[in-house]
Amino acid sequence: MDLRKLKTLIELVESSGIAELEIQEGEERVRITRSAPPGAAASTTNVQLPQLGGSAGPGGVPSASPGMVEAPAAPVEPEGHLVKSPMVGTFYRAASPGAKSFVEVGDSVQAGDTLCIIEAMKLMNEIESDKTGVVKQILVENGQPVEFGQPLVVIA
Repeated sequence: MDLRKLKTLIELVESSGIAELEIQEGEERVRITRSAPPGAAASTTNVQLPQLGGSAGPGGVPSASPGMVEAPAAPVEPEGHLVKSPMVGTFYRAASPGAKSFVEVGDSVQAGDTLCIIEAMKLMNEIESDKTGVVKQILVENGQPVEFGQPLVVIA
């Protein structure tokens, strides 16, 4: 990407008020972010360019400089007992499309009560509660694929 194009993109970011712009043309990738230091009114523009010479991260994407890396947000773990998927498959809340759901949020369940079904390789596997309590949260949408060990239901 030539210098004139970069200058034009930087001016665009500064004048438009957007916080970030990322453009990829073939193998070249440019990310322009704008951030203001705390308490400062003027904006600062950071430009991240691919490094020549090959320090590439996973997937062939150039790695960012240490000052540009943001820490990923830690996922919030729901409070209570988690019933996790024992297999990979498709999550269903009811036995058939028009049927009533096995459980709803706020329902009391006993150990051994069916909470949902996971379809795996055309087999319908009933997932039972392993704890007595109240369904606090259902973490998966009907018909959504699930992974082994993925939390499905929270029981308090």
